[in-house]
Amino acid sequence: MERDDCHPATPEYPHPFIHVVKLTTAQRIRGIILGSILFPLRIALASLCFLISWPFARLRLAGLSEEERSRPVTGWRSWLLHPIVWFLSRSVFFCLGFLWVKVKGRRADLKEAPVLVVAPHSGFLDMTVLFPTQLPTVVSRSENTSIPVIGACLEFNQAVMVSRKDPESRKKAVTQLTERLTSNGYWPQMLMFPEGTTTNGSALIKFKPGAFLTGVPVQPVLLHYPNKVDTVRWTYKGTTWVEALWHTASQLYTNVTVEFLPVYNPSQEEKNDPNLYADNVQKLMAEALRLPATDYVMEGRVPVSKLGGLSLPLESPARETLSLLHRNGLGASEVEAALDRMIDRCQSGPQGLKASAEELASILGLTDKQTATICGLYSKDDTVDLRQIYLSVLALSGFVSFKSLLHTAFTLYDGEGSGSLSAEQLSGLMGALLGVPQHHTTELYAEASSEGRLTEDDLLRVLTTHPTYQRVVNQHLQPDEELDGPLSNGKVVNNNGHMLDSNGSLHHHKKFE
Repeated sequence: MERDDCHPATPEYPHPFIHVVKLTTAQRIRGIILGSILFPLRIALASLCFLISWPFARLRLAGLSEEERSRPVTGWRSWLLHPIVWFLSRSVFFCLGFLWVKVKGRRADLKEAPVLVVAPHSGFLDMTVLFPTQLPTVVSRSENTSIPVIGACLEFNQAVMVSRKDPESRKKAVTQLTERLTSNGYWPQMLMFPEGTTTNGSALIKFKPGAFLTGVPVQPVLLHYPNKVDTVRWTYKGTTWVEALWHTASQLYTNVTVEFLPVYNPSQEEKNDPNLYADNVQKLMAEALRLPATDYVMEGRVPVSKLGGLSLPLESPARETLSLLHRNGLGASEVEAALDRMIDRCQSGPQGLKASAEELASILGLTDKQTATICGLYSKDDTVDLRQIYLSVLALSGFVSFKSLLHTAFTLYDGEGSGSLSAEQLSGLMGALLGVPQHHTTELYAEASSEGRLTEDDLLRVLTTHPTYQRVVNQHLQPDEELDGPLSNGKVVNNNGHMLDSNGSLHHHKKFE
């Protein structure tokens, strides 16, 4: 009996960005035997089909000027080369074990729905959806153009290219999308994965608004993999893309079903609000899949959930830091002493706010390798803002009350001592408390500020009484009672923690303040 394999929320799979292929002993032995034969054979045949498609893909735009390339390809370049590349591309996936692609429902034509939105997004093998949809144009990372064959296929596809690191590239991509989706049939149909990243299929994560910006009708498309072993998924953590390819190619065949839902025509309200449009389509598709629709999103390769405009980490950097300190034998007094050294440096002046891995090693009393791991949790650069480590770790350690924590944070970010924070300073403060950058604190600033001023008392009031932000404090800025370590005779210090009651009153028992 075949089934759709997906993960419920469990300690092993706490969020949709983790997937590990689960095999019984018999399945593992079978996979080794079949894989030793099928994997090299299939990869060789798929690679051959890829290489054959390369010159045909390049030929489509060969000799055309930049102006001609900016228009849809017509003539022999379309009617001759399109079916050839389609056949060779389909052959690649046939060789990998996708012997057939089952189709349910009817694909809408270009005039009915200029864009197809596909979910859930599981990995690079989701490209099987391109065949029953006749190779529609796609959106891809500009970095992919440098990959042999893949770059040629994207050029053939006349894909919209976008660099995640370049804001100007994103603006250009939005302009191209708008032009194509509102061209009234001039450009071919587009296909987009609105989740923007891959998941384990246990939930639909928040849809990005790109496919919904123009307010044109969309056709939701569902991807199903009804197999006994869930091999195709490649996520943020867990099974690597090489392992996914090995396990998939080692199966006798892999089932995939592409299901076309009815075209979704947006209301005027949805046309005016792309985020509302995206959320409603997400809910519709989640209901059809019988999965939850969540606010999870990947921001800068960090999985977060969204609440009140804030990005809440699904894997807390502070919790991982405390775990690392515990594994290296630091107890409550050692952690407290390290935090004291850290705050002393922060208060020494602007030059003391940043630290390298070597400098952090001296502060924490760890090796350079261990502190490099901590730095990597908070920063992609060679240095890290000590305020982020200090405040986020202090919040989970339970050494001070929340009021004292916020006072310290406010003082660190009110560099001029004006008693008021700007919107940018508030973003920095909340990012330090939560351990991940905050780019959308407009709602919080509007709620807490008065006449253009945001004082410490006003911020404390909103964080401890407003229902939304009270949830943020209770769920993400509390002492971590689950952390297993010697921060108080085998436990994290939690007897001095604090909670907010239903009336928003602040209660805590202080050990350090």
